[in-house]
Amino acid sequence: MKKILFACITIIAFLEACGGGSKNVVPPNNPPTNLTVNAVVVADSSGNVNFTASANNAVSYDFNFGDGVIQTIASGVVTYKYTSSGTYSVSVIATSASGQTISQTISVTVVVKLNLVWSDEFNTPGSPDPTKWGYNIGTGSGGWGNNELEYYTNRTDNAVVSNGTLKIIAKKENYSGSNYTSARLLTQNLYSFKYGKIEVRAKLPAGLGTWPAIWMLGNNINAVGWPACGEMDIMEARGSELNKIYGTLHYPTQVNTYGDGSSTLISNATTDFHRYAAIWTASSIQLLVDDVVYYTLPNTSSLPFNQNFFIILNVAMGGNFGGSVDPAFTSAQMEIDYVRVYQ
Repeated sequence: MKKILFACITIIAFLEACGGGSKNVVPPNNPPTNLTVNAVVVADSSGNVNFTASANNAVSYDFNFGDGVIQTIASGVVTYKYTSSGTYSVSVIATSASGQTISQTISVTVVVKLNLVWSDEFNTPGSPDPTKWGYNIGTGSGGWGNNELEYYTNRTDNAVVSNGTLKIIAKKENYSGSNYTSARLLTQNLYSFKYGKIEVRAKLPAGLGTWPAIWMLGNNINAVGWPACGEMDIMEARGSELNKIYGTLHYPTQVNTYGDGSSTLISNATTDFHRYAAIWTASSIQLLVDDVVYYTLPNTSSLPFNQNFFIILNVAMGGNFGGSVDPAFTSAQMEIDYVRVYQ
């Protein structure tokens, strides 16, 4: 009996000495030191930059690439692709096994060359080019899901090219049971693309209750529905908030009820042309006005933004976003100088 007791005591002592049992192993208190961050810009105007971060006692590195994208890289070695030219402030945080950190920030200047792959310059007077644009017609079963008030037509009364620009015209008129008409043009089944930069130069309508939009939907909308197809609202505005531009992304796991995005204030949105754009890659979607980024969504393989999307241009009236229409409203237009896609 004494031998058995002695053996049990010996085993317990051995387990405790070796860290066995229920005791937690505490990592050594070795903070990271001597962090260095190097960046080599690939000299082909692709936007690729090779980053190398190293520090004593570090087990992982958090890279903030300065464009709204943050990634954790265990090795500290990564190639990141920027989607637009610029000078970026890149911050790296090195973390040790005990959770202690050290950081460093460097500046990286990148030149990115993009090629124009599709455009409409709206230089041919008359109806919009039928090889590039189709139409949604009607009320969309009672307001296109937004309680809108217009009836969309394919008439030149509501969409016409003249003097080098496309005019999408909203009018107050009784038409097929609606009190307003307008147009909604789209490239569905004619043109779509995956990744790149889309830029639209436009002047917005001013009437109270107008709701102009430049946006895109995923090609698979008819198969999976909305929001599973994904939606990119490059520009939305409303007559009740002149000069306030909204950009929003919709998808099944969006954080906010009305989509994830932001807004920005500009000057003379209804009297001058401005450039509304989205820069879209496998790692992020950036929304811009006049080359200024005001919102970035990190893109991942779990989001629907990794397939072809088609383009939509329209002016709605009223609805959930447009709000009440001015009783004195008669007509307003969104004027578009061009639509360009770069890759």
